[in-house]
Amino acid sequence: MRVCPVCGAVVKGRSDKVYCSIECRTVKQYERRMDNEQFFIQVDKQLKINRKILKKYNVSGLTTIRREILHNEGFNPHLFTHFWKNPKGDAYLFCYDIGFLGITHNGKEKYLLITWQDYMGEKLALKPSKTDT
Repeated sequence: MRVCPVCGAVVKGRSDKVYCSIECRTVKQYERRMDNEQFFIQVDKQLKINRKILKKYNVSGLTTIRREILHNEGFNPHLFTHFWKNPKGDAYLFCYDIGFLGITHNGKEKYLLITWQDYMGEKLALKPSKTDT
């Protein structure tokens, strides 16, 4: 006997039928969509928090700061919008226009903060594809 995962009622009909009614199927689809939306909302919120924190400490455009200071304010280094590699191969992670690179200086874990510059290449932008033109 199959049971509806939404309401617990007995599922009657085809052997591959999962939900007891269209209403239960709609409820489940809505829940999935909201779960995905909530994930995007949380990521977007954290990216904005990251940028705000980086901007607060990167007043000069090039700053070194201890990691713990940023982390204590809520900075999450695992969420970023894009990256840029310098000629040495160091990968700077960016939150929109402000980047950070994890470094160790005098035995302390720090971030080197920079602001996006034109020489780093084109910013991420939507360009029309060949099929759009």
